[in-house]
Amino acid sequence: MSKTRLISMIATAAAFLAAPYMAGAGAPSIEDKAAAPIIRKGSVPVNGIDYYYEIRGEGEPLLLLHGGLGQIEMFTPVMPVFTDHRQVIAVDLQGHGRTPLGNRPIELPDIGADLAILVKQLGYDKVDVFGYSFGGGVALNMAANAPDRVRRLVILSAPYAQNGFFPEMLPQQAAVGAGMAEMMKDTPMFLSYKAVAPDVSEFPKLLDAMGALMRKPIDYSDAVAKLTMPVMLIYGDADMIRPGHMIDFYHKLGGGLRDAGWTRENMSKNRLAILPDLTHYETFASPLVATVAMTFLDGGGKAPNWAEQVGK
Repeated sequence: MSKTRLISMIATAAAFLAAPYMAGAGAPSIEDKAAAPIIRKGSVPVNGIDYYYEIRGEGEPLLLLHGGLGQIEMFTPVMPVFTDHRQVIAVDLQGHGRTPLGNRPIELPDIGADLAILVKQLGYDKVDVFGYSFGGGVALNMAANAPDRVRRLVILSAPYAQNGFFPEMLPQQAAVGAGMAEMMKDTPMFLSYKAVAPDVSEFPKLLDAMGALMRKPIDYSDAVAKLTMPVMLIYGDADMIRPGHMIDFYHKLGGGLRDAGWTRENMSKNRLAILPDLTHYETFASPLVATVAMTFLDGGGKAPNWAEQVGK
């Protein structure tokens, strides 16, 4: 199998997959900005998993959760947007980056529960949460199970159920496992893992654990029903999630069910953004995505209505 074919297969197979940064993935440009430096880092043991974290910047706290087979560094291209006026808590999720796999399966509700404990141990009463793909599923479960810990929530490029993926992807997702490890030695997924992982020999076990997760017919509809905070769903218009599922997710949150009204009297507190010219493998690195997310997390974004424009 060629390297190009392998990368393509892994990228489409991993339901919550991270991917290498692709330059030019959306606007606006952030070339002249720099991310705030790390002011604190370390590991916090929670339920048998030693979670690695980094804290940057000042302001209201924002928890960043990366995609599958990724790590904190995947947000490097857009970190300046997040740290511009926020204190960012970025975490390597179970088995990813600098966080060891441990001796338990990878389950999104379990990791979500862990993170609610983690932010409390780090001294935060309540945080905003931004989760991409695999991290979006973790964020959903964290917010559903510990709503008192989450002020606002952004879920990027993640479904609430397995049937949210295009059906042709499911057999490829089911194929992910340790048998792919040797062929992945030159791929961005392994090289980024190798650069920071405390035990590189765990990579095949990580593939097995992620494959086991993706083979389960998960459905977190019950978790969606428990979300009480404002939620924003963000997708690319060429995402790996079916557009119909994006809309269904938004409907479950109470959005898109009727006209908002002249004075927004029927407006849902939740939001949906489907952004142009973006695939699943680019959304996490798009400055446009980061800017849209931060506008929501900061509580802004309302344009003046017609009456306001004419001074009425």
